[in-house]
Amino acid sequence: MKVLIIKTSSMGDLIHTLPALTDAMNAIEGIEFDWLVEENFIEIPAWHPAVKRVIPIALRRWRKNWRAAWANKEIQNFIKELKSQHYDLIIDAQGLIKSAIPAFLAKGKRVGFDRESIKEPLAALFYQQKYNITKNQQAIYKVRQLFSQALNYPLVQTAPDYGINITAEPLIEKPYLIFLHGTTWQTKFWPEVFWTELTQLANAKGYQVFYPIADQTDTERVQRIITPAETGQAMPIMTLQQIAQAIAGASAVIGVDSGLAHLTAALKIPALTLYGATNSQLTGAIGEKQKNLQSEFGCSPCLKKECSIADNQHITPPCFQMLPAQRVWETLLLHLDKI
Repeated sequence: MKVLIIKTSSMGDLIHTLPALTDAMNAIEGIEFDWLVEENFIEIPAWHPAVKRVIPIALRRWRKNWRAAWANKEIQNFIKELKSQHYDLIIDAQGLIKSAIPAFLAKGKRVGFDRESIKEPLAALFYQQKYNITKNQQAIYKVRQLFSQALNYPLVQTAPDYGINITAEPLIEKPYLIFLHGTTWQTKFWPEVFWTELTQLANAKGYQVFYPIADQTDTERVQRIITPAETGQAMPIMTLQQIAQAIAGASAVIGVDSGLAHLTAALKIPALTLYGATNSQLTGAIGEKQKNLQSEFGCSPCLKKECSIADNQHITPPCFQMLPAQRVWETLLLHLDKI
């Protein structure tokens, strides 16, 4: 059986989809998947053994200059490649207009969430078969339910198996921690002063601390953190594969709500992830050695990208007042003791 998955982004959403592939692979002998994904994330689907072909799409880049992409036939060539294979089933696991349109262009029966189950109900108009899946639940379980219904096998109730097998490439020989400081929404950034204090606490226990960077903004943030700490180190810019290998070699990871936090959980590395504005019950990282720490601030989780009360607070975002560095460090140590 040949199936096309359409899940273009983001990193966390892609990782949330992997357990559903494992379920299907174990339930249906010989099933194979192709996966349509944003070009920046092509490494992630390839980590799963059931994925035979990764089809890149450049929606983010095309939006900036779609005329040029059309003039140089990049869009036309993408459509030609998408139509080159007939699929037994096309599963839109994203439920957005930007994913429903490629599903419509591909060859095969199109299935996805019904209008009550997704953020953009119009996307359901593109599917030939629609499934009602409870909307307000953790993303991994939502996708697993979609796959089990679409592919007609019993829903798997065991802990998620991401199917990732990545060989560790430690950054250094001695024990080290990776601190995942980068994220998207402003309300998900843990205060830099807390990162500085946490770096000092880790160093006092004999750990070297590394910070991943993706761009100049990350580099500047890390310098603001490690300069007053007088310890800590910025990692070089790496591919996703290289970052995954570095994470796999770490003693533990502390991070905010981000794609790399979900990757850490999938890699079964001891980890603590901090949640303020976002809801750990809906988008929390899930893994054998994963622990999520949710702020108890009055309006948390607000699910807002901008904080309406930040101007009146000493710590911003204010919900992270409840998760100072000392508490985070002590929580990690207790978590490590229990693993």
